Amino acid sequence: MIRDRALEVVKRLGRTFGGFTPGQKAVTLLGIVALGIGGFVFAKWASAPTYTPLFSNLSSTDASAIVDKLNSSGTPYQLTNGGGTIMVPQAQVYDLRLKMSGQGLPSQSDTGYSLLDKQGLTTSDFMQNVDYQRALEGELGKTIKSIDGVQGATVHLAIPQKDVFATDSQKPTASVLVTTALGRTLSSDQVQSVVHLVAASVVGLDPNQVTVADSAGSVLSTGNGQNLSSGASGRTQQTQSYEQRMNDAVQQMLNSVVGAGHAVVKTTADLDYDQTETKTQTYVAPSASTPPLSQSTNVETYNGTGGGTGGVLGPDNIQVPNGAGGTGQYNHSINTVDNAVGMVTRTSQSAPGNVRRLSVAVLLDASTAKNADLAQIQKLVSSAVALDATRGDTIAVSAMPFDQTAAEQAKKADATAAKAATQTQLMSMAKTGGLALVIALLVFVAWRASKKTRRSELTAGETAALDRIQAVLDKRGTPAVGDGGTEALALGAGMDGPSPEMLAVEARHREISEMVEQQPDEVALLLRGWLAERRG
Repeated sequence: MIRDRALEVVKRLGRTFGGFTPGQKAVTLLGIVALGIGGFVFAKWASAPTYTPLFSNLSSTDASAIVDKLNSSGTPYQLTNGGGTIMVPQAQVYDLRLKMSGQGLPSQSDTGYSLLDKQGLTTSDFMQNVDYQRALEGELGKTIKSIDGVQGATVHLAIPQKDVFATDSQKPTASVLVTTALGRTLSSDQVQSVVHLVAASVVGLDPNQVTVADSAGSVLSTGNGQNLSSGASGRTQQTQSYEQRMNDAVQQMLNSVVGAGHAVVKTTADLDYDQTETKTQTYVAPSASTPPLSQSTNVETYNGTGGGTGGVLGPDNIQVPNGAGGTGQYNHSINTVDNAVGMVTRTSQSAPGNVRRLSVAVLLDASTAKNADLAQIQKLVSSAVALDATRGDTIAVSAMPFDQTAAEQAKKADATAAKAATQTQLMSMAKTGGLALVIALLVFVAWRASKKTRRSELTAGETAALDRIQAVLDKRGTPAVGDGGTEALALGAGMDGPSPEMLAVEARHREISEMVEQQPDEVALLLRGWLAERRG
């Protein structure tokens, strides 16, 4: 039964296709081919697996070994992130991870505390200490690798051996080598986190004894505690930061005057990082109302008449006559006052980072700075950077033609890329539109074929009735159906001009013709109804 129906459908399609014109046959074949290609592409896209990372941040050795294993097993894969990430179908990721782990991939040289599981009863103290140090280094490396931007980390610890009889013990030190991801650099905070993380994990390790370097050979943090992140010292970073602030302030102002890309600002600052302390003492005279600290008075007074002065022996022991007698008075007075002396002490300490000298150079594009006043621009820039001529600051403003070759090439490249993207988008839209048009044509052809098929399936009586209607309609001035129309034709034949009845017949003729052409299914149903009524 099903086979007969299938054969009937095939025969019907064959008859329908045989009734097509050559153009319809070509369109039908083209649509079938397009549908086949579209279905194949869609099926391939729908059946493509979703890829997910199997392992990430792999070394070249591990990636090569894993790829060899995948090739030998015939597993599809994709390489991303410069070969450091291997993508596999999502349905196989967990199974493949277990298989690779069972084969020791990816290899882990820093297995961490798992090294301690391999120790036996015969392990010496020296080997225990070495294994513990290696395990600690491995665990620290794993922890540092979890920091954002760090792709790999190697930690070396120098832990001195404890000696009971030693009086002076050495302090442990550590060095860390980090490998950052492509295009990434560690910030100052990340470097400090690495330093303190290592220092806090080792007993007795001071953060100042931890050195951090990257795979490019740049020292990020020295062992004396100085942070050299990004390859620059702290003073250099402060100087560059100050110069950048000045450049940004002036550049923003000049962009409003000559436009973006038409001015270049370069600021060079000489900062004083010496820290000085100055003390100044000033003595202030006391006021009259200030009481003295201490006061003392010493007075000596002698009053009365004294005796005459006795003579003295002269030559040959001859006594000189006595002097005349007289009266004497003695008065001696001392007054001592200790007053409080006011003293003012001022201590000033200069913070490091003061500007010793500042130099500013401004270069303007001559093509856009024709109407600009260079003197006015120099005055504005001097005010913006707080230029001080007394300390030797200098400024230079010049206008020169800029080389726009690189900018024009970049502009052309952007235009070419935009044009290519537009063309690609248009091609994609054209392909989609063409496919939609082909599908629409196929639907239209199938619809027309189904109409013809349904029309061909009419009964013999319905077909004969349609033929009679069409024959009557082909005769102009002849009504479609009914006796009234025939009488109207007879009456109209004897008149000179068209009567209203004739006009009505013509209108009816056009209406029925359009109905037969546009709605054959409805006409067929109507005929079936008429035939059923007559049979009844």
